[in-house]
Amino acid sequence: MLTRQGIVAAVAGIAAIVTGRFFGVIELFVIGAGFLTAIVVALVFVSVRMPRVTGDRWIHPKVLVAGDVGRVDLQLRHDGVLTSTRFTLHEHIGRSTSGDHVAQLGVEPMPGRCDVSAGYRLPTSSRGVIQLGPLSAEVRDPLGIARRIRPVAGIDLVTVAPRAYLLDIPQLGSGPLGRQLLAAARRLGPGEFHSLREYADGDEPRSIHWKASARSETLFVKEHAVEGLRRMLIVFDGDLASYADAASYERGVTAAASLAKSAGAVALTTRFVTNGGVDLRGPDVAERALQLLAQVAPTGAPIGQLDRDPGDGIGLLVVVTGSTRSGGWRAAADVVDPTLTIVSVTTDEPPRGPIGAAARTEAELVQSWNVLCGRSRNSRAQSSSAPHTNRNRSETPLDATSPPFAPPPSSVLR
Repeated sequence: MLTRQGIVAAVAGIAAIVTGRFFGVIELFVIGAGFLTAIVVALVFVSVRMPRVTGDRWIHPKVLVAGDVGRVDLQLRHDGVLTSTRFTLHEHIGRSTSGDHVAQLGVEPMPGRCDVSAGYRLPTSSRGVIQLGPLSAEVRDPLGIARRIRPVAGIDLVTVAPRAYLLDIPQLGSGPLGRQLLAAARRLGPGEFHSLREYADGDEPRSIHWKASARSETLFVKEHAVEGLRRMLIVFDGDLASYADAASYERGVTAAASLAKSAGAVALTTRFVTNGGVDLRGPDVAERALQLLAQVAPTGAPIGQLDRDPGDGIGLLVVVTGSTRSGGWRAAADVVDPTLTIVSVTTDEPPRGPIGAAARTEAELVQSWNVLCGRSRNSRAQSSSAPHTNRNRSETPLDATSPPFAPPPSSVLR
């Protein structure tokens, strides 16, 4: 096909021929014929010299976290016998949160039957899905009159998950939340027998082990193991009306992702619920929740009735919302389950009462949750726990011994 320059040359050639013919000016006729001859030669050139190139694409890692820099490696193979002409690769980059654009990588002439490889960085600033491809090769004639495009590789999708922090998981008796869970565990009754100890003031008389006490001059009482936290139900309020603004909603996404990842890291039985009937259960809830949160959008659909979780042992019901006046909080407050302790994570207001965390900033989310679990306010928070790529890695072609592929600085996607 003709480029813009080729179209101008064609129009100029036709105009010169018509004008020369009409006025009988042989020079204009020759000039017009020259333009049209150049176009024909250019079209033949791009048809004959189009390289027979195929390619594969690898993305590292397959799932990124917002703020990370991924890497895309390209492996090209020239199936032709002769050395190719110089051509350009066009990589279409589509982002769900911003406009699409095309990255261009210049490729020097490739010898016949050879493989070359190269890579470029893939920065991420927000969650979503990035579409890479299709990848195509374009060859032009030396005068830039004609061009021809051939597909090289298909389409790959890259999931960019929201930032997720490793939060502390409450231990019975530690911090305000741990003490609340300990009280709930005791209300459920004693666990398995653990050991004997000497009687102390305040011990229940029914806990005295009379047989052991009869063989000693001291009273002994039975100690039972108190079952720890076994499960977590995470409710993410996805209604934008529950939040002050879009930034507050995004902090809620980060909080929900952090809770899901932290629960999965310690193998808690996890359930994730949000608007529109989404109810994730099973052994891989953390991974599925992160994939869902990568693409989740605000919706006015109700959360629905939260039925009693049939899991065993004590658990947490954590509600991520803008404030405790939202519909999501009211839906969770209607749950009647003595084995669950309800915790609010609010992105627009401080927690109401001792059992709650605030997420008006990401730093406040980490700090307030860890204080709730008994960690000192001055403790250093753990950073995001998703896989990170090496940001200092060279962006030159991976195969340094293959000079035919030489991506220019424009290959670094912005």
